[in-house]
Amino acid sequence: MSGTSKATIQFSFDGVALTAVEGQSIGAALIAAGHRSWRTTRINGAPRGIFCGIGICFDCLVTVNGRPSRRACLIDVQPGDVVVTQEGAGHADLAG
Repeated sequence: MSGTSKATIQFSFDGVALTAVEGQSIGAALIAAGHRSWRTTRINGAPRGIFCGIGICFDCLVTVNGRPSRRACLIDVQPGDVVVTQEGAGHADLAG
């Protein structure tokens, strides 16, 4: 082992402060914190989380810093990120 350790960073998920390892995806950080789902489907509200883990299936969508429909498996968590559960299409604020 090289002895080099990566820095830890802070972010929040649904208003709760969490810690991640620098370079970790949002999805990996959420799983490490014990979360298995962070999106609900728009038709019946079924829970979703990581499925494919490589950005193909869109099951891991979250809202990050106010931007909906971000794939948690592809985005590295950044210090201070505000991540929230995405319900349905993630554009409820635009429905009218």
